[in-house]
Amino acid sequence: FASLSRLIGRNDAYIQQFLRKGTPRQLRERERRTLAPYFQIPESMLGGLPEDAAAEFGELVPVARLPVRASAGPGAIPGEESARPYFAFDPQWLKGITGSPPSKLSVIRVQGDSMAPTLSAGDDILVDLADGSERLRDGIYVLRVDGALLVKRLAIHPVGRRVTVQSDNPAYGDLPDCGLDEIEWIGRVIWTGRKIA
Repeated sequence: FASLSRLIGRNDAYIQQFLRKGTPRQLRERERRTLAPYFQIPESMLGGLPEDAAAEFGELVPVARLPVRASAGPGAIPGEESARPYFAFDPQWLKGITGSPPSKLSVIRVQGDSMAPTLSAGDDILVDLADGSERLRDGIYVLRVDGALLVKRLAIHPVGRRVTVQSDNPAYGDLPDCGLDEIEWIGRVIWTGRKIA
C-alpha cells in the first residue's frame, strides 16, 4: 500500500486509508490514470467512468436524471425510476458543492408552485441522495410521504428530533412538529436549473 501511495505522489498511508476507511471517497482522476495502467485494468474499476461514457462525456461527469417529478404542491406519485444521464457537470464544480460521488446524485424535475419563488414548476433540481437524515439540517429536501414525492423546506426544531415541513409560497400551509420517523428522506436539494421566461 505504501509503495502504491508513493507511486501516485501521496503519503504512505493514503491507499490503505482509501481501501480500509473509505477516505477519500474516491480517487482523483490523475490518481486513477496512474494506477489503471499499472494494474492493467480500466479506470472504471477504480471509480472512473466506463470507457464509452468517458468518450461520450469527455471530462464532464454524467448525473442520472430520474423520470419522476418531486411535487411542490399536492404530491407526485413516482413512476418508473429508471435513470439515464441527462446532465453532465464539470467535476471540479461538482466537487465544490458536494463531496458525494456522482452515483449518489440525481436530477429530478419540480412540479407545482408551493416552493415558489425559490423553486418553480419545471425547474430541474440536483439532489444529493447521500445527504439525508444522518446529516439533517435546515434546507430544502426531497421527501417521500405516503408514496408521494415532495420537495419542501425543513426547519429543524432546536430540541428533540422533530421538524417543520414548510412551503416557501405563503399560499400553502406548513406541517409543524413532524417526527423524523414520519418522513422518508430521499436527499437534499443542492442546485437548481431553470428556463428563463
